[in-house]
Order: sequence, then structure tokens, then C-alpha cells
Amino acid sequence: QVNLVESGGGFVQVGGSLRLSCTGSGSTFSIIASISALSWYRQVPGQQRELVASIVGGGTTTYADSVKGRFSISRDKYSRTMYLQMNSLEPEDTAVYFCNYRSVRGDYWGQGTQVTVSS
Repeated sequence: QVNLVESGGGFVQVGGSLRLSCTGSGSTFSIIASISALSWYRQVPGQQRELVASIVGGGTTTYADSVKGRFSISRDKYSRTMYLQMNSLEPEDTAVYFCNYRSVRGDYWGQGTQVTVSS
């Protein structure tokens, strides 16, 4: 079983920054497992959940085009935490952000954290 807990969401003005955290626990959670991926998704009411950024076991990162150059995903194996540093935030970044852990054992989600960017 895997448990993911997000934190760090909130209210910020356009151009501001936030850092989201996602801490994992559970016997089958491995932040650096070779066949695994940690990702951030976001969802706006009435729309599909979209992939924002991912980091795979080997450390390779990928980003949605809409956040490239503004967001940065990272992880810390000692604290078992993944981060999403979000800079130059825009109103279009307003959404509920979810962390996701995918491995050969399953697909796990956090509860989500709200990010609101005000103009």
C-alpha cells in the first residue's frame, strides 16, 4: 500500500511562486525504483486531469509545454518527498494539483491541493 500526502497549495498573485510537496509512505513506495514514476497532475472542474510534470526512477524529467521554463520537479529520497516548484504563475495555472506514484505494483494518488492564481 502507498499513501501520498500533498501540501503547499494556496493563493498567490500572478507572477508569484509556490512550492508543492508530496510525501510518500508505505512498504511498496520507492522514490527511486527503476520502474517507477512520480508525477504532478492538475485538474480544473469540468476538465480532464492533465499531466504537469514527471520524474522517473532514473531521474529523467518531463514537463507539459504550458509549464516548461516555469515549473521544476524534483525529489528527495531521504525524506521520500517530491516537489513541484512553480514560478511565474499565471491564472491558467489555477487548479487542484495531485501527485501520482506509478509502479509495477499499482497507480496511486494523493488527495490534491488547491492552487489559485489571482490577477
